[in-house]
Amino acid sequence: MPDARWEALADILVNHSTKLEKGDVVLIECFDLDDPTLPRLLVQKAARKGAVPLVELKDMRLVRELIKNGSEELFRAWGGFERHRMEKVQAYIGLRGARNINEMSDISGEKMSLYNALYLKPVHFEYRIKHTRWCVLRLPNASMAQQAGMSTEAFENFYFDVCNLDYPRLSRALRPLVERMNAAREVHITGPDTDLKFSIEGIPVIPCAGEMNIPDGEVFTAPVRDSVQGRVRFNTPTIYQGSSFDSVALEFRDGRIVGADCASGDVKKLRRIFESDEGASFIGEWAIGCNPRILQPMRDILFDEKIAGSFHFTPGNAYDEADNGNRSKIHWDLVQIQRPEYGGGTIAFDGVPIRVDGRFIPEELQVLDPE
Repeated sequence: MPDARWEALADILVNHSTKLEKGDVVLIECFDLDDPTLPRLLVQKAARKGAVPLVELKDMRLVRELIKNGSEELFRAWGGFERHRMEKVQAYIGLRGARNINEMSDISGEKMSLYNALYLKPVHFEYRIKHTRWCVLRLPNASMAQQAGMSTEAFENFYFDVCNLDYPRLSRALRPLVERMNAAREVHITGPDTDLKFSIEGIPVIPCAGEMNIPDGEVFTAPVRDSVQGRVRFNTPTIYQGSSFDSVALEFRDGRIVGADCASGDVKKLRRIFESDEGASFIGEWAIGCNPRILQPMRDILFDEKIAGSFHFTPGNAYDEADNGNRSKIHWDLVQIQRPEYGGGTIAFDGVPIRVDGRFIPEELQVLDPE
Protein backbone atom coordinates (compact mmCIF):
# COMPACT_ATOMS: atom_id res chain seq x y z
CA MET A 1 0.00 0.00 0.00
CA PRO A 2 1.46 3.40 -0.93
CA ASP A 3 1.84 6.05 1.75
CA ALA A 4 -1.55 7.74 2.22
CA ARG A 5 0.16 11.10 1.69
CA TRP A 6 0.98 10.12 -1.91
CA GLU A 7 -2.67 9.18 -2.41
CA ALA A 8 -3.75 12.59 -1.13
CA LEU A 9 -1.28 14.39 -3.41
CA ALA A 10 -2.41 12.39 -6.45
CA ASP A 11 -6.04 13.26 -5.67
CA ILE A 12 -5.14 16.97 -5.52
CA LEU A 13 -3.38 16.81 -8.90
CA VAL A 14 -6.16 14.91 -10.67
CA ASN A 15 -9.25 16.48 -9.10
CA HIS A 16 -8.16 20.00 -8.08
CA SER A 17 -5.14 21.06 -10.14
CA THR A 18 -5.92 19.67 -13.60
CA LYS A 19 -9.61 18.79 -13.05
CA LEU A 20 -9.39 15.77 -15.34
CA GLU A 21 -12.56 14.67 -17.11
CA LYS A 22 -13.53 11.76 -19.33
CA GLY A 23 -11.72 11.93 -22.66
CA ASP A 24 -8.97 14.32 -21.50
CA VAL A 25 -5.47 13.40 -22.63
CA VAL A 26 -2.96 14.17 -19.85
CA LEU A 27 0.81 14.14 -20.32
CA ILE A 28 2.67 13.13 -17.14
CA GLU A 29 6.29 14.18 -17.71
CA CYS A 30 8.73 12.76 -15.15
CA PHE A 31 12.26 14.08 -14.59
CA ASP A 32 14.85 12.16 -12.52
CA LEU A 33 12.30 10.17 -10.52
CA ASP A 34 13.69 7.54 -8.15
CA ASP A 35 10.26 6.37 -6.99
CA PRO A 36 7.41 5.66 -9.47
CA THR A 37 4.67 5.79 -6.79
CA LEU A 38 3.15 9.13 -7.74
CA PRO A 39 3.04 8.64 -11.54
CA ARG A 40 1.59 5.14 -11.00
CA LEU A 41 -1.18 6.61 -8.85
CA LEU A 42 -1.80 9.37 -11.39
CA VAL A 43 -2.17 6.84 -14.20
CA GLN A 44 -4.64 4.80 -12.10
CA LYS A 45 -6.73 7.78 -11.01
CA ALA A 46 -6.76 9.39 -14.46
CA ALA A 47 -7.87 6.13 -16.09
CA ARG A 48 -10.66 5.67 -13.54
CA LYS A 49 -12.04 9.06 -14.57
CA GLY A 50 -12.01 8.03 -18.23
CA ALA A 51 -9.03 10.26 -19.05
CA VAL A 52 -6.11 9.10 -21.21
CA PRO A 53 -2.77 9.23 -19.32
CA LEU A 54 0.52 9.40 -21.25
CA VAL A 55 3.83 9.10 -19.40
CA GLU A 56 7.36 10.14 -20.37
CA LEU A 57 10.48 9.54 -18.27
CA LYS A 58 13.40 11.95 -18.70
CA ASP A 59 16.92 11.92 -17.29
CA MET A 60 18.36 15.41 -16.86
CA ARG A 61 21.85 14.13 -17.69
CA LEU A 62 20.57 13.23 -21.15
CA VAL A 63 18.73 16.54 -21.45
CA ARG A 64 22.04 18.24 -20.59
CA GLU A 65 23.81 16.35 -23.38
CA LEU A 66 21.16 17.43 -25.88
CA ILE A 67 21.55 21.08 -24.87
CA LYS A 68 25.37 20.95 -24.62
CA ASN A 69 25.72 19.34 -28.07
CA GLY A 70 22.72 20.99 -29.66
CA SER A 71 22.69 22.90 -32.93
CA GLU A 72 19.99 25.30 -34.08
CA GLU A 73 18.62 22.43 -36.20
CA LEU A 74 18.48 20.11 -33.18
CA PHE A 75 16.67 22.64 -31.01
CA ARG A 76 14.16 23.41 -33.78
CA ALA A 77 13.45 19.71 -34.33
CA TRP A 78 13.20 18.98 -30.59
CA GLY A 79 10.98 21.98 -29.93
CA GLY A 80 8.81 21.23 -32.97
CA PHE A 81 8.28 17.61 -31.94
CA GLU A 82 7.36 18.42 -28.34
CA ARG A 83 5.20 21.39 -29.37
CA HIS A 84 3.23 19.07 -31.67
CA ARG A 85 2.76 16.59 -28.82
CA MET A 86 1.73 19.33 -26.38
CA GLU A 87 -0.93 20.49 -28.85
CA LYS A 88 -2.55 17.05 -28.61
CA VAL A 89 -3.12 17.06 -24.83
CA GLN A 90 -5.62 18.86 -22.63
CA ALA A 91 -3.64 18.62 -19.38
CA TYR A 92 -0.01 18.44 -18.28
CA ILE A 93 1.57 17.34 -14.99
CA GLY A 94 5.31 17.92 -14.62
CA LEU A 95 6.99 15.79 -11.90
CA ARG A 96 10.54 16.97 -11.24
CA GLY A 97 12.90 14.89 -9.13
CA ALA A 98 15.99 17.09 -9.59
CA ARG A 99 18.79 14.75 -8.51
CA ASN A 100 21.24 17.60 -9.19
CA ILE A 101 19.77 21.08 -9.43
CA ASN A 102 23.11 22.34 -10.81
CA GLU A 103 23.07 19.94 -13.78
CA MET A 104 23.02 22.78 -16.33
CA SER A 105 25.66 24.95 -14.62
CA ASP A 106 28.37 24.37 -17.25
CA ILE A 107 26.18 24.91 -20.33
CA SER A 108 27.27 27.95 -22.33
CA GLY A 109 25.09 31.02 -22.43
CA GLU A 110 24.77 30.66 -26.21
CA LYS A 111 23.39 27.12 -25.97
CA MET A 112 20.99 28.04 -23.14
CA SER A 113 19.74 30.96 -25.20
CA LEU A 114 19.02 28.68 -28.17
CA TYR A 115 17.31 26.16 -25.88
CA ASN A 116 15.15 28.88 -24.32
CA ALA A 117 14.20 30.41 -27.68
CA LEU A 118 13.61 27.28 -29.75
CA TYR A 119 12.42 24.75 -27.16
CA LEU A 120 11.30 26.28 -23.87
CA LYS A 121 9.46 29.28 -25.32
CA PRO A 122 7.40 27.53 -28.05
CA VAL A 123 6.64 24.37 -26.07
CA HIS A 124 5.98 25.76 -22.60
CA PHE A 125 5.58 29.56 -22.61
CA GLU A 126 3.62 29.83 -25.86
CA TYR A 127 1.58 26.63 -25.71
CA ARG A 128 1.52 24.58 -22.49
CA ILE A 129 1.00 27.55 -20.14
CA LYS A 130 -1.62 29.18 -22.39
CA HIS A 131 -3.59 26.20 -23.68
CA THR A 132 -3.50 23.31 -21.18
CA ARG A 133 -4.60 22.74 -17.61
CA TRP A 134 -1.21 22.25 -16.04
CA CYS A 135 0.56 21.73 -12.73
CA VAL A 136 4.29 21.48 -12.00
CA LEU A 137 5.85 20.15 -8.80
CA ARG A 138 9.07 18.78 -7.35
CA LEU A 139 9.19 15.36 -5.73
CA PRO A 140 11.13 14.78 -2.51
CA ASN A 141 14.48 13.01 -2.60
CA ALA A 142 17.78 13.00 -0.72
CA SER A 143 19.20 15.76 -2.92
CA MET A 144 16.35 18.12 -2.07
CA ALA A 145 16.66 17.26 1.62
CA GLN A 146 20.36 18.15 1.47
CA GLN A 147 19.51 21.42 -0.31
CA ALA A 148 17.08 22.26 2.49
CA GLY A 149 19.59 21.30 5.21
CA MET A 150 17.32 18.56 6.55
CA SER A 151 17.35 14.80 7.01
CA THR A 152 15.56 12.83 4.30
CA GLU A 153 12.75 11.84 6.68
CA ALA A 154 12.32 15.36 8.06
CA PHE A 155 12.21 16.79 4.55
CA GLU A 156 9.57 14.28 3.43
CA ASN A 157 7.41 15.27 6.41
CA PHE A 158 7.90 18.95 5.56
CA TYR A 159 7.14 18.28 1.88
CA PHE A 160 3.78 16.65 2.50
CA ASP A 161 2.90 19.23 5.16
CA VAL A 162 3.32 22.15 2.75
CA CYS A 163 2.06 20.39 -0.41
CA ASN A 164 -1.07 18.64 0.84
CA LEU A 165 -2.84 21.79 1.98
CA ASP A 166 -6.58 22.29 1.99
CA TYR A 167 -6.39 24.27 -1.25
CA PRO A 168 -10.09 25.22 -1.46
CA ARG A 169 -9.71 26.76 2.02
CA LEU A 170 -6.53 28.58 0.92
CA SER A 171 -8.39 29.87 -2.13
CA ARG A 172 -11.04 31.44 0.10
CA ALA A 173 -8.37 32.98 2.35
CA LEU A 174 -6.65 34.65 -0.63
CA ARG A 175 -9.78 36.51 -1.83
CA PRO A 176 -9.45 39.58 0.44
CA LEU A 177 -5.84 40.07 -0.71
CA VAL A 178 -6.96 39.85 -4.34
CA GLU A 179 -9.59 42.52 -3.67
CA ARG A 180 -7.05 44.89 -2.09
CA MET A 181 -4.55 44.40 -4.92
CA ASN A 182 -7.27 45.00 -7.53
CA ALA A 183 -8.11 48.29 -5.83
CA ALA A 184 -4.47 49.44 -5.59
CA ARG A 185 -2.73 51.69 -8.08
CA GLU A 186 0.82 52.21 -6.79
CA VAL A 187 2.96 49.75 -4.84
CA HIS A 188 5.87 50.95 -2.71
CA ILE A 189 8.24 48.36 -1.25
CA THR A 190 10.98 49.27 1.23
CA GLY A 191 13.54 47.21 3.10
CA PRO A 192 17.30 46.69 3.37
CA ASP A 193 18.87 48.10 0.18
CA THR A 194 15.35 48.22 -1.29
CA ASP A 195 13.21 51.18 -2.34
CA LEU A 196 10.96 50.16 -5.19
CA LYS A 197 7.90 51.84 -6.71
CA PHE A 198 5.64 50.66 -9.53
CA SER A 199 2.03 50.76 -10.73
CA ILE A 200 -0.27 47.73 -10.95
CA GLU A 201 -3.30 49.73 -12.09
CA GLY A 202 -5.37 47.91 -14.69
CA ILE A 203 -3.41 44.63 -14.50
CA PRO A 204 -5.46 41.56 -13.44
CA VAL A 205 -4.71 39.96 -10.06
CA ILE A 206 -4.59 36.16 -9.88
CA PRO A 207 -4.80 33.98 -6.73
CA CYS A 208 -2.85 30.70 -6.79
CA ALA A 209 -4.15 27.85 -4.65
CA GLY A 210 -2.88 24.57 -6.09
CA GLU A 211 -4.03 24.88 -9.69
CA MET A 212 -0.63 25.34 -11.40
CA ASN A 213 2.05 24.72 -8.77
CA ILE A 214 2.38 22.39 -5.81
CA PRO A 215 3.11 23.64 -3.19
CA ASP A 216 1.14 26.83 -3.70
CA GLY A 217 0.12 30.00 -1.94
CA GLU A 218 0.62 33.32 -3.73
CA VAL A 219 -1.26 36.15 -5.38
CA PHE A 220 0.33 37.55 -8.53
CA THR A 221 -0.08 40.41 -10.95
CA ALA A 222 2.42 42.41 -13.00
CA PRO A 223 3.69 45.97 -12.86
CA VAL A 224 2.79 48.37 -15.62
CA ARG A 225 5.81 47.63 -17.82
CA ASP A 226 7.53 51.03 -17.80
CA SER A 227 6.52 52.05 -14.27
CA VAL A 228 9.19 50.29 -12.19
CA GLN A 229 11.61 52.69 -10.50
CA GLY A 230 14.23 52.20 -7.79
CA ARG A 231 16.29 49.33 -6.48
CA VAL A 232 15.85 45.97 -4.76
CA ARG A 233 18.15 43.39 -3.21
CA PHE A 234 16.84 39.83 -2.97
CA ASN A 235 17.89 37.97 0.18
CA THR A 236 16.89 34.49 -0.96
CA PRO A 237 19.65 32.43 -2.64
CA THR A 238 18.60 31.20 -6.05
CA ILE A 239 19.54 28.86 -8.87
CA TYR A 240 18.67 29.72 -12.46
CA GLN A 241 19.69 27.77 -15.56
CA GLY A 242 21.83 25.58 -13.30
CA SER A 243 23.88 28.41 -11.77
CA SER A 244 23.75 29.71 -8.18
CA PHE A 245 23.39 33.39 -7.31
CA ASP A 246 23.20 34.99 -3.85
CA SER A 247 21.98 38.46 -2.89
CA VAL A 248 20.99 39.54 -6.40
CA ALA A 249 20.57 43.33 -6.59
CA LEU A 250 18.74 45.12 -9.41
CA GLU A 251 18.32 48.80 -10.25
CA PHE A 252 15.44 50.03 -12.43
CA ARG A 253 14.78 53.11 -14.49
CA ASP A 254 11.47 53.47 -16.37
CA GLY A 255 10.81 49.75 -16.03
CA ARG A 256 14.16 48.55 -17.40
CA ILE A 257 16.95 46.86 -15.43
CA VAL A 258 19.87 49.30 -15.67
CA GLY A 259 22.09 47.67 -13.06
CA ALA A 260 22.56 44.08 -11.85
CA ASP A 261 24.94 42.64 -9.28
CA CYS A 262 25.23 39.75 -6.84
CA ALA A 263 27.25 38.98 -3.72
CA SER A 264 28.01 35.44 -4.89
CA GLY A 265 27.85 33.94 -8.36
CA ASP A 266 29.03 34.79 -11.86
CA VAL A 267 28.13 38.48 -12.31
CA LYS A 268 28.79 38.37 -16.05
CA LYS A 269 26.46 35.40 -16.45
CA LEU A 270 23.84 37.17 -14.30
CA ARG A 271 23.92 40.21 -16.57
CA ARG A 272 23.81 38.08 -19.72
CA ILE A 273 20.55 36.53 -18.50
CA PHE A 274 18.96 39.99 -18.42
CA GLU A 275 20.30 40.61 -21.93
CA SER A 276 18.77 37.41 -23.37
CA ASP A 277 16.23 39.49 -25.30
CA GLU A 278 14.43 42.83 -25.01
CA GLY A 279 11.88 41.58 -22.48
CA ALA A 280 14.48 39.99 -20.18
CA SER A 281 15.36 43.40 -18.75
CA PHE A 282 11.74 44.22 -17.83
CA ILE A 283 9.48 42.71 -15.16
CA GLY A 284 6.72 40.27 -16.11
CA GLU A 285 5.32 39.37 -12.67
CA TRP A 286 5.04 40.65 -9.12
CA ALA A 287 3.62 38.38 -6.41
CA ILE A 288 3.10 38.12 -2.67
CA GLY A 289 4.03 34.73 -1.20
CA CYS A 290 1.76 33.44 1.53
CA ASN A 291 1.98 29.71 2.17
CA PRO A 292 1.89 29.88 5.98
CA ARG A 293 3.91 26.64 6.35
CA ILE A 294 6.90 27.56 4.15
CA LEU A 295 9.28 29.74 6.14
CA GLN A 296 12.88 29.07 4.99
CA PRO A 297 14.52 29.21 1.55
CA MET A 298 15.98 26.07 0.01
CA ARG A 299 17.26 27.26 -3.42
CA ASP A 300 14.18 25.88 -5.14
CA ILE A 301 11.96 28.51 -6.76
CA LEU A 302 8.79 26.39 -6.62
CA PHE A 303 9.06 26.41 -2.82
CA ASP A 304 10.87 29.71 -2.17
CA GLU A 305 8.42 31.91 -4.11
CA LYS A 306 5.62 30.75 -1.74
CA ILE A 307 7.47 31.65 1.52
CA ALA A 308 5.19 33.35 4.05
CA GLY A 309 6.20 37.00 4.45
CA SER A 310 7.91 37.18 1.05
CA PHE A 311 7.38 38.73 -2.36
CA HIS A 312 8.90 37.88 -5.72
CA PHE A 313 9.72 40.09 -8.67
CA THR A 314 10.21 38.40 -12.02
CA PRO A 315 12.33 39.58 -14.93
CA GLY A 316 11.01 38.17 -18.19
CA ASN A 317 7.81 36.85 -19.67
CA ALA A 318 4.43 37.94 -18.31
CA TYR A 319 1.61 35.43 -17.88
CA ASP A 320 -1.47 35.84 -20.08
CA GLU A 321 -3.71 35.96 -16.99
CA ALA A 322 -1.92 39.10 -15.71
CA ASP A 323 -0.43 40.49 -18.88
CA ASN A 324 1.55 43.72 -18.98
CA GLY A 325 2.69 43.05 -22.54
CA ASN A 326 6.22 41.88 -21.69
CA ARG A 327 7.51 38.98 -23.77
CA SER A 328 10.72 37.05 -23.18
CA LYS A 329 12.22 33.56 -23.31
CA ILE A 330 13.13 33.88 -19.61
CA HIS A 331 10.96 34.02 -16.47
CA TRP A 332 13.00 34.19 -13.26
CA ASP A 333 11.25 34.59 -9.89
CA LEU A 334 13.59 36.45 -7.51
CA VAL A 335 12.51 36.39 -3.86
CA GLN A 336 12.85 38.78 -0.94
CA ILE A 337 11.73 37.62 2.52
CA GLN A 338 10.58 40.51 4.71
CA ARG A 339 10.17 38.85 8.11
CA PRO A 340 12.31 40.48 10.89
CA GLU A 341 14.93 37.70 10.96
CA TYR A 342 15.62 38.49 7.28
CA GLY A 343 15.84 42.26 7.76
CA GLY A 344 12.17 43.25 7.66
CA GLY A 345 10.44 45.46 5.14
CA THR A 346 7.15 47.08 4.18
CA ILE A 347 4.70 46.78 1.29
CA ALA A 348 2.34 49.75 0.89
CA PHE A 349 -0.60 50.20 -1.48
CA ASP A 350 -1.21 53.84 -2.44
CA GLY A 351 0.79 55.00 0.57
CA VAL A 352 -0.94 52.74 3.11
CA PRO A 353 1.13 49.87 4.60
CA ILE A 354 -0.51 46.51 3.89
CA ARG A 355 2.24 44.27 5.27
CA VAL A 356 5.04 45.15 7.70
CA ASP A 357 7.93 42.81 8.52
CA GLY A 358 6.17 39.92 6.81
CA ARG A 359 2.85 40.21 8.67
CA PHE A 360 -0.35 41.66 7.24
CA ILE A 361 -1.92 44.71 8.87
CA PRO A 362 -5.61 44.19 7.86
CA GLU A 363 -7.31 41.66 10.12
CA GLU A 364 -8.93 39.72 7.26
CA LEU A 365 -5.46 38.98 5.78
CA GLN A 366 -3.80 37.75 8.97
CA VAL A 367 -4.85 34.15 8.31
CA LEU A 368 -2.10 34.23 5.64
CA ASP A 369 0.64 35.16 8.13
CA PRO A 370 3.40 32.65 9.02
CA GLU A 371 2.23 29.87 11.32
